Amino acid sequence: MGTTTAADDAAVRRLLRRLEEIAGSLATDGRGLALLGLGSVGVERDRLDRWSDLDFFAVVEPGAKAAMLEDLTWLTAIAPVDHAFRNTPDGYKLLYADGVFCEFAVFEPQELPGIPFTPGHVVWARDDVDRSLLHPSRPAPAPAPADVAWSTGEALTNLYVGLGRYHRGERLAAARLVQQHAVDRVLEIAATLEPPMTAPADPFAPERRAEQRLPLAAEHLASFVQGYERTPQSARAILAWLDDHVDVPPALRSAVLALCAD
Repeated sequence: MGTTTAADDAAVRRLLRRLEEIAGSLATDGRGLALLGLGSVGVERDRLDRWSDLDFFAVVEPGAKAAMLEDLTWLTAIAPVDHAFRNTPDGYKLLYADGVFCEFAVFEPQELPGIPFTPGHVVWARDDVDRSLLHPSRPAPAPAPADVAWSTGEALTNLYVGLGRYHRGERLAAARLVQQHAVDRVLEIAATLEPPMTAPADPFAPERRAEQRLPLAAEHLASFVQGYERTPQSARAILAWLDDHVDVPPALRSAVLALCAD
């Protein structure tokens, strides 16, 4: 992380102020029961910076969810909104005119036990709310222990199949197999080789914070992901990293290299 500036500090204050304003709006509305901050406005506030979003659950009275999703006045009355998009049955992505971006869901109390989520920060709750409902009873899925042999096999075959698609002219499909799926497997392997860092893993998006969690592997990311037209070059870099860190079957190495050079 770089040195923070006055602009960075102002942006963080604006995010936290907006979160408090949303809590106040829910309280005033009368249908709100609680506001639960998640992610960098949850229990991981050491990650909060000017690039953070406001991720939250609005918990509302039974029977109120549909109306509160249909009419967002409880959010739009706080500050001008430039855009709101209902991206799930339960919530929206919403951009305020001042640049505060929200990703949120609305739930009724009886729904929460069936929702997997990471622990959050209770920004506000009505006095009569059972706060135990605001703690996950279905924890977010923990990452499975890495199977290095499986990850290696997947990475290598992603390279082989992806390069075939590249030569067929399926450049987008090729880039995704090589520069996304194979790289995901490399990150799994790297996590077994590097000492654990303090940056938290995201159970829903394992590529998040890879640069902080896996700094040694991250030094190679630019060579692994060289772009739409450079899948063979990316594949060669990934193969070289695998060669340095795991057992690569000679036949598959030769096959991948031949496709890189074709």
